[in-house]
Amino acid sequence: MTSGPLTEETEAPDASSPEVEAGAAPRGDGFVVRQVKALVDLWRRSLRFRVVTSTLILGLVVVSIISLTMYRSIADGLVDNRIKLAQTESRKLTDDAQAGFNGYTGTPELPVFASNLVNRTLKAPAGDESRYVIFTRSIDNSSDVRIPSEESDDVSLESVPASLRQAVSADPSRQQTMVIDLDRPTPDAVGSAFPGQSASSETIPAVVVGSQVEVPSADKYDIYFIYPMDQEEATLGTISRSFILGALFLIALVSAIAYIVTSMIVTPVRRAAAAAERLSAGHLNERMSARGHDDLALLGQSFNEMADNLQTQIRQLEGLSRVQQRFVSDVSHELRTPLTTIRMAADLLHSSRDEMDPISGRSAELLHDELDRFEELLADLLEISRYDAGAAVLEQDPVDLFAIIDRVVASTTSIADARGSEVTVHRAPGQTAIAEVDARRIERVLRNLVVNAIEHGEGRPVNVWVGSDDEAAAVLVEDHGVGLKAGEASLVFNRFWRADPARTRTTGGSGLGLAIALEDARLHHGWLQAWGEPGAGSRFRLTVPKVAGGPLAGSPLPLTPREGDLPGASA
Repeated sequence: MTSGPLTEETEAPDASSPEVEAGAAPRGDGFVVRQVKALVDLWRRSLRFRVVTSTLILGLVVVSIISLTMYRSIADGLVDNRIKLAQTESRKLTDDAQAGFNGYTGTPELPVFASNLVNRTLKAPAGDESRYVIFTRSIDNSSDVRIPSEESDDVSLESVPASLRQAVSADPSRQQTMVIDLDRPTPDAVGSAFPGQSASSETIPAVVVGSQVEVPSADKYDIYFIYPMDQEEATLGTISRSFILGALFLIALVSAIAYIVTSMIVTPVRRAAAAAERLSAGHLNERMSARGHDDLALLGQSFNEMADNLQTQIRQLEGLSRVQQRFVSDVSHELRTPLTTIRMAADLLHSSRDEMDPISGRSAELLHDELDRFEELLADLLEISRYDAGAAVLEQDPVDLFAIIDRVVASTTSIADARGSEVTVHRAPGQTAIAEVDARRIERVLRNLVVNAIEHGEGRPVNVWVGSDDEAAAVLVEDHGVGLKAGEASLVFNRFWRADPARTRTTGGSGLGLAIALEDARLHHGWLQAWGEPGAGSRFRLTVPKVAGGPLAGSPLPLTPREGDLPGASA
C-alpha cells in the first residue's frame, strides 16, 4: 500500500500493490545461448514438453490475474474499512476535545489545560500504538495566544503532508483524510542507538484524519489522528503468502495432471511411431499392443490391421517379383540355345548373300542385323534380372576414367562418322581422374551415354568432360541435339522409355541401356543424372566416389549451365 490522494470522509484512497523494481536482463553468453537453443529444440521435438509448458504458463497467467484481482479487492476493502473506523473514532475524539475546550473556565492556564486535555482525551494509552495524535496551531491562526504543540511519541508534525493541512484550513467543517507512508522507529531500535547514531525505522501505511477545533482565546487549532495500518499490512502479508502458496500448489497440480494426461497420449503415439519405423525398416511382423476399447486402443488396432494388410501385399508383391525375375531369367537362358543355332544359320546365310538374288540377300542382311539386336536385348535382360535379384557384383580397382572414355570414343567412331558427329574429349595436359571402379561396368555406362548423345545429337558435335576432386570423379557427356522436355530428365532412365515413340533406333539399342547404366551407377554408390532443354541439347553426368564406398556430397562438374561453366567450354 502506498500514499493515496487527498479524500473527503466519504472517499477511499487507492491502495496499490507494492512496486517491483525491474532489473536489467542479464547479458546472454555462450552458455545461455546453448540452453535457449536446447529448449527450442526440446519444444519442437517433445509434445509432452509443449503441453506441460503451455499449461504451466497459462495456469500461471490465470492464477496471477485471479490472485492479483482478489488481492486488490481485499486490500481496498481493508483500507476502506480502516478509513471508516478512523473517521468515526476521530470524529468522536474531536467532538470530545471541542466539548472540553468549550467548558474551559480559565483555570488552570490554557496551555496546561490544553496539554492535559490532549494527553487525557486524545492520546492512546501507554503501550497502545494503534493511534497517534498531533495537536498544533492552524496555519491560518492569527491569534496572539499560543499553545505549544502536542505530539505522540514516534511521530511529528513533519509526518502530516502540507496538502492535508491546507485542506483542513480551507474547509474546517469537514474531516480530511489521507493515506500516507509513515516512518517510525522499529520497536527494537528504540533506546538502543548509540549517541550520535540514528535508530533504524520502518515505513508502514497509515491513515491520517485531520480536523479543526476552536480554542477559547487562542482561535483555531488542528488535530491530526494517525492510525498505522499494522494489522492490515500483516493481514495482507498473510493473504499474499496464502495466495502464492495456493497458486504454486494449483499450478503444480495442473502441470502434473497435464503431464500425466499427455503421457497417457504421447506414450502410445511414440510406440506407434517406433513400430512404424521398424515396419518401414522391413520388420513386417512388428505390431502394437492394443488393449481396451478407448481411442488409443482403436489406434493400435487400426495400426495392426494396416500392418497386416501391408505385410500381405508386400509378400504378394515379393512373390510376384520373384516369379517375374525367375521367368525373365529362365526365358533368357532358355533362349540362348535356340539363338545360338539361329545365329549359326544366319551367319551362314549372311556369308552367302552375294550368291543370292537381291531380295534374298537383303533378307539375310536384315536377319543378321536383327539377330545382333536380339542378342543385345537378351544380354540386357539377363543383366537387369541380376540387378533385380540383387546378384550383381562389383570388381573394383583404381582406374583412370580418361583411359575408359578414350576406349569408348574409339569404339564409337564408326557410329559418329555415320551420324556426322565429332566426339571431343576435353582434357588438360597430364590430367588424370583415378577412381576405384568396376572398369567393365563404367565403360558400359559411358559407351551408352556417348552412343545416345551421337544418336540424338542431330549430327552436331558431342563433348565429353572428365573431372575430379578430393572425394569424387565425374564424366559429363553433352550433345547439342533435340534436348529434353520438362520432366523428361527423370524418365530417360525408365526401362524401354522413348522421348519420341515414333523415332527409330538407328544404332540397334535395346531400350534398357540407360536403366542398366543407372543401376551400375547406384552399384558404385554414385549418381547418374540428366539435364536438357528443347533445342539446347542435353547433358548426362556420371559421378562416382574416388574411394570405393566413400561418401558423395557433390560433383566436380556442373550438370546445368546455371551451376557454372565447364572447364574449357566456349562462351
